[in-house]
Amino acid sequence: MVAAELPRGIEILVSVLLIFGGFTALLGALGLVRFRTFFTRLHAPTKTSTLGVGGVLLGSMVYLNWISEMAVIHQVLIAVFVFMTAPISAHQMAKAMLDANPEMRPPLPESGHDDSSRISLTEAPAEHTRQDPDQIGPARQRPAHD
Repeated sequence: MVAAELPRGIEILVSVLLIFGGFTALLGALGLVRFRTFFTRLHAPTKTSTLGVGGVLLGSMVYLNWISEMAVIHQVLIAVFVFMTAPISAHQMAKAMLDANPEMRPPLPESGHDDSSRISLTEAPAEHTRQDPDQIGPARQRPAHD
């Protein structure tokens, strides 16, 4: 393939997009190494990898579209895949970490309601909160029979 001569504006645009993508990917790698907690280490590469891959793919799309006028559908599909899987995988890793270490879970915000009826998932419910199997709905006081 012979290198095509690009106009100066397209060269600058492609260069800026590639540099932007590489720089944000580098920031994500530095954040992964530098940050101390799991959640901040998880946050840095997932956010910056999305921007980094997006910048590189946009630069590649502009370049390939200009020199060959071919469809860039495969690069659009790569971008869609990365943009959808990075947040989902980060969410699943954070959820797995919180399930493995429930003490890391932040406290619930104050709602103004009595939290004494809230049952922890790790504790068995108290005897007074159990319902009869034939009773439907929330526990109710049954009238005393005379």
